[in-house]
Amino acid sequence: MLGLLVTSCGGPRPPSISATDHSALSTMERVMLNASACWFKSSDPAFAGYQLSPELNSFTGRPRILVVDKKHPTGRPSLVVQAEGSPAQLQAFGPMMNGASGGRITGDVNRWAAGSKNCS
Repeated sequence: MLGLLVTSCGGPRPPSISATDHSALSTMERVMLNASACWFKSSDPAFAGYQLSPELNSFTGRPRILVVDKKHPTGRPSLVVQAEGSPAQLQAFGPMMNGASGGRITGDVNRWAAGSKNCS
């Protein structure tokens, strides 16, 4: 079963849950493409005040995507989704995970990491 670890900033880092048999980079590429299409290009109201900022070329081995405020794109991200290792271990954290969209974000990311292209 595919899982996404949901954590909040500032707390101890719990163990990740294995997502698929894919590398971190390929998993995050899939997640980024689907997040772009389903959350941003579709004009989803939950993401209207945000923009996607992918950081897939990671020297730390943790490719990630950031969801940042459109008005303050260099500020602290509202959502971070990152993967590490092969098979990929996914994590998602940030203020959006504690809001109304947190459950949906978890479901979307899990589905996309598994290879689905469906929006919620």
